[in-house]
Amino acid sequence: MNVLFTSDVSDHIDFLIPFLYELGYFPNKEKSRKYFRELVDNIKKNLPVRQHNPAPPYFYRYLKNRAHEEYLQFASFSKNRNTCWYAFFTIYEDEKTGDNIYLVHYIANNHTVAQYL
Repeated sequence: MNVLFTSDVSDHIDFLIPFLYELGYFPNKEKSRKYFRELVDNIKKNLPVRQHNPAPPYFYRYLKNRAHEEYLQFASFSKNRNTCWYAFFTIYEDEKTGDNIYLVHYIANNHTVAQYL
């Protein structure tokens, strides 16, 4: 099993680190970086064993290949009592090894996407 992130997800996290610090959610950029490092590590470690559900059609926009819409799923990751992050992903099979590859296409938290779930 392997959990990978699209470059769009990496770019989004790179944007969020200074943005959330500037909004005052973190006392410094290093705390913000640590928060997202821990979130990414949690997703990498636990996504394959998390309960996941089909993603609503609203989130299909984050797929590069719209032919895979019906396979887009999401799982939740709580960071604290106020914030839950959602990872939107598809699962592929590695043809050489037969292992599952989890490709994360988008991440967002309950403050921004709860109304679509």
